[in-house]
Amino acid sequence: MSTDDHLIEHKQDSVELFKGKFLHAFRDTVRLPDGGSATREYVVHPGAVMIIPLLDDGRVLLERQFRYPVQRVMTEFPAGKIDKGEEPLACARRELLEETGYSAREWARAGVLHPVISYSTEFIDIWFARGLTLGERKLDEGEFLEVFSATPQELSAWCREGQVTDAKTLVAALWLQNVLSGAWSLDWRG
Repeated sequence: MSTDDHLIEHKQDSVELFKGKFLHAFRDTVRLPDGGSATREYVVHPGAVMIIPLLDDGRVLLERQFRYPVQRVMTEFPAGKIDKGEEPLACARRELLEETGYSAREWARAGVLHPVISYSTEFIDIWFARGLTLGERKLDEGEFLEVFSATPQELSAWCREGQVTDAKTLVAALWLQNVLSGAWSLDWRG
């Protein structure tokens, strides 16, 4: 049986660098597999969900939102941070309604994404939603975004052309392409 012991680093010390309302940063001293030591700086993130909402006509729901760190309006799938104690599916339902105004009849968990493994604990649970019904959006205070629909082919072209550069949306486009082609299956639940 193979083990990963020859790759694993062990924490020896930890210093808190920053604690904000959303992010928490640390600098750890670690013992390396060869016995040496190094420092690792990273951000603790509570986790998030991303939703791939499928409309009955075959289109998908997307959003355009200004993202301050990159100073750009980005095209993305709906997503949001998991609140403390919240289950990922409950978060997905909440975020879809808050950001788009839609609720879904059926949900399927696709998988998980670790978008920045070199400096963050963040994970994003990937969910598909279908049987959508439009209601009223409930954006968070200070949240401004535009909801629109596109065909999977349009999304794929935007990814290929570099118009879509958001990592989670690029991963979602891969999932969408494989699900629609029948290469990957989903377990849909009401």
